[in-house]
Order: sequence, then structure tokens, then C-alpha cells
Amino acid sequence: MDFHIMTLFPDMVRDGLNTSILARAAQRELISINTYNIRDYTTDKHKKVDDYTYGGGAGMLMQAQPVFDCYAAITAAQRTRQRIRTIYVTPQGKCFHQEMARELASEEQLIFLCGHYEGVDERVLEEIVTDYISIGDYVLTGGELAAMVMVDAIARLVPGVLNNHDSAETESFTDHLLEYPQYSRPEVWHDRRVPEILLSGDHAKVDAWRLEQSIARTKERRPDLYERYMAEHPGKRK
Repeated sequence: MDFHIMTLFPDMVRDGLNTSILARAAQRELISINTYNIRDYTTDKHKKVDDYTYGGGAGMLMQAQPVFDCYAAITAAQRTRQRIRTIYVTPQGKCFHQEMARELASEEQLIFLCGHYEGVDERVLEEIVTDYISIGDYVLTGGELAAMVMVDAIARLVPGVLNNHDSAETESFTDHLLEYPQYSRPEVWHDRRVPEILLSGDHAKVDAWRLEQSIARTKERRPDLYERYMAEHPGKRK
């Protein structure tokens, strides 16, 4: 899977994503993470990419020309007739979640546009953007951190990126449940013991305990997810 990230700070994105699991996945050519400096596509001799907004108001706005030319260079290089899904990272978008990450992971390519200042000229957004996505109801100084969050969440769902397939299937938000509590050695730490059921060797009982714990934890910490789970599994309600 290929990720293309349009940004004013490519080093920030590369440094943040070129580590750990994603770095190994890139080395194995399961994914590629490509960054594009929007300033490289401006026609302004001073590399300026922003200007004042029509109608007045505080702050500057990213101009349409360098954003569009950057996008055009990416799509032309891919030599595909299909339109590549292009995500504008914005607080005005739909809130990102695990189901969305799983759906986006089925794409062969994704383009992310990272905004700055007061945003991006609406005309270029109308022309190139297919998805408006937010990572939460708050405002960041730029779209890079949000894009990195989404790339990480999506990439780890690409087949082969995680060494253990079960890792992605048993994590939080799978089937609307939070992950169950987990334990490692030693069996006793600070007078706290590992639950006996996990030492039993009975995998069926362990699985049942884990599901029970996931349901209880979700009910306590995320009642919104709990209600979604119960609506789809009415027989689980007690």
C-alpha cells in the first residue's frame, strides 16, 4: 500500500513514521510512505504558499495553485486511471475510527493533504479531496500529526504488516469492544497476582474470561461502544 503525504514539513512526517513496525513494513515493501513538500510546487520565487483571505479575517490561507500542482504531480506519477482517494485532514471532517481505518486499508493508495494556517483555499479542496477526516474535536497547529496517526492506524491493518495476524483481530475496537486486561511475568507483582484462569491452560475458559472482561471494561469506560456491541449481540445482555 502506498501513502502519499502533501505537507509543508516533510521531515516531521518522515521522522515520525520511519520507525518501528512501519519502518520494517516499508523495508519489506508492504507499504511505502512518500512525502511531498508543497513549497516545491509553488510558482512564487520566494516559495510562498499562503496569502490573505478574501473578505478579511485573521490569519493566512494556503493557496490553491501549489496544492493542486503537488497533487497533480503525485497522480501523474502513479499512472492510474482510477482516482486516488485524497484525504484532507481537518477538524471539519468525519471523526476517524477503527472501522474507517479498516476500510481505508483496503485501498492500494491514499493521498493525505496536511493543512496549515487558516486552512486551504476551498476551490482546490472541491477539486481534489474525496474524504474530509478529523481525529477529534480539537484544533492542531497543522495536519501532520493527524495524518501520521491515521497512516499508523491504517498501515498496521495492511496484511503482513503485523507479524501476528491475531494482534489486529483482538485489539480494542474490534467488534466495538475494548481490549481485555493482559498480564506477563512475574505471577505476583506488588502483591498483585495474575488471574488464576490465565494460568489454567484451558484456552476455552481463557477466551470466555477475556470476552467477559472486554464487555465489562467497555461498559465502564466506553458506554457508547458498549451499547453498540449489545445492540448487535442482544443475547449477551444480562
